[in-house]
Amino acid sequence: MGFKCGIVGLPNVGKSTLFNALTQTAAAQAANYPFCTIEPNVGEVAVPDPRLDVLAKAAKSAQIVPTRISFVDIAGLVRGASKGEGLGNQFLGNIREVDAIVHVLRCFEDGDITHVEGKIDPVADAETVETELMLADLDSLEKRILPIEKKAKGGDKESIALASLMTKALVLLREGKPARLAQVTPEEQSTFDQLGLITSKPVLYVANVDEESAAIGNAFSAKVQEMAKALGAESVVFSARIESEIAIIPMEERGDYLEAAGLPEAGLDRMIRAGYALLGLVTYVTVGPKETRAWTIPQGTKAPKAAGVIHTDFERGFIRAETTAYADYVAAGGEAGAKEAGKMRLEGKEYVVKDGDILMFRFAN
Repeated sequence: MGFKCGIVGLPNVGKSTLFNALTQTAAAQAANYPFCTIEPNVGEVAVPDPRLDVLAKAAKSAQIVPTRISFVDIAGLVRGASKGEGLGNQFLGNIREVDAIVHVLRCFEDGDITHVEGKIDPVADAETVETELMLADLDSLEKRILPIEKKAKGGDKESIALASLMTKALVLLREGKPARLAQVTPEEQSTFDQLGLITSKPVLYVANVDEESAAIGNAFSAKVQEMAKALGAESVVFSARIESEIAIIPMEERGDYLEAAGLPEAGLDRMIRAGYALLGLVTYVTVGPKETRAWTIPQGTKAPKAAGVIHTDFERGFIRAETTAYADYVAAGGEAGAKEAGKMRLEGKEYVVKDGDILMFRFAN
């Protein structure tokens, strides 16, 4: 089950520097000119989760296998992209394929790095990108809705439902509002997602600050946080330059570097976790002497579906899930202690798996 966050923004805001730091590779060329990232680069990174170390120690696991999330570095967008300016068509095509958007905003001054708009204004930059995405969605829907409405008038139930959702999105887009604000019921969500609207995707705003502002942010990042709060979105402050340096430091030396920089943890760790949460994902864990492994599932997933992430046979022949909450497992010192304390539960097909659950699935072959 793959989940992708697309890293977007105007040219020269730090997207590729961020991507390089995320993947600890030089796969994405970071250069001081627009469109240096011609093809989207995809990198998988582990989701930081200190619980895995605790569980592995308790179970004496030989190895730890964290859950992972993909980040896609997408070519920089410019004003007019919805009409094909710059690499507009390619940009829009690539971004439609991701599950969530990580919007990098430039929150630093640097005379050596040009800004495509000629000034530093992260809120205006966000509006530029959002406007282009809304225009692209508007154009897409207006081209598709007429034949759907004709089928709906003919009584086709699927078309009736689709036309209703398309109309909800069009009303918002024509008012200059993103499609993610549409009031969609849980039953309608799957159909709404099939519309492929870019502005229906969740967004995380990333304020890329200078090194001196990495710990507490600056006036630019404060504006980003205020904007995100007003939009009901999340934001993260970090310095892509610092993070790119941290990425090449040996793990055992990173703590000292972070302490010297006045940072409690790497900004990328916060951003990765924020991206994971943005997608509405949770983690469950399987624990044993061979390995402690984290598994990714959407919030609200029932036990059989969760089992199917490991293997389809587990879902097909699901009988029950031996379930222990993380806190109970740790407090009891492991599986044996949890069983003795009566903290291990037997859950059936309707059980909704919780974040941090330690699970052992029983199934029929």
